[in-house]
Amino acid sequence: MRQIVLDTETTGLDPQAGHRIIEIGCIELLNRKMTQNRFHVYLNPEREIDAGAAEVHGLNYEFLIDKPRFADIVDDFLAFIRGTELIIHNAAFDVAFLDRELALLADGRGTISDYCAICDTLAIARKNHPGQRNSLDALCRRYGIDNSRRELHGALLDAEILAEVYLAMTGGQMAMSLDADSELATVYTGLESARPNGARRRDRPRLRVIRCSEEELRVHEARLESIAEASFGNCVWKQPS
Repeated sequence: MRQIVLDTETTGLDPQAGHRIIEIGCIELLNRKMTQNRFHVYLNPEREIDAGAAEVHGLNYEFLIDKPRFADIVDDFLAFIRGTELIIHNAAFDVAFLDRELALLADGRGTISDYCAICDTLAIARKNHPGQRNSLDALCRRYGIDNSRRELHGALLDAEILAEVYLAMTGGQMAMSLDADSELATVYTGLESARPNGARRRDRPRLRVIRCSEEELRVHEARLESIAEASFGNCVWKQPS
């Protein structure tokens, strides 16, 4: 499973008012583990930056004037995210800007959702923590994630922090279905049905059973308790059978 945690910085708050993306940062997750495969670029927005936005991310037009334009990097960017699930905090904001950038190219590239699925971590946080602050900083405090490097917003750093928040907030669990019609069940069924009548090999050695120690049991139970707490009682391994 390949997911991309994404963040952007912009010249202002409204893409329909002409504001543009000035930084894109992406972190790759493979099977819920961060890799060193990343996409990071600063962009020339071809316009000035609002003072309020500059106070948030600390970027100015003088720094960006010699950077590539969105049109220069769009092919590489779309290739990086194609076929993945984008993990974004307050996805509506970033997606609106990305869709606007694609529309400005006027070459029929469509929208971001044409290339990948989108997961909004703000929606997850609001569901898990109703009535509470769910900014990235607030979630870092809630889940014990170090964000001391975050003096100013930066797309790559914020994407890295969001990746840690997302993994903690979803309790380290992967949603899966073991129904007979599920893709996963089909994979396992296929392994058995590759043999005549689905028969098991009779000549394979007897499996060795290694039992866990008391300490390993204690650590396991503590881990399940932390997952259950983070997922508000939705730890699948503690559900009654």
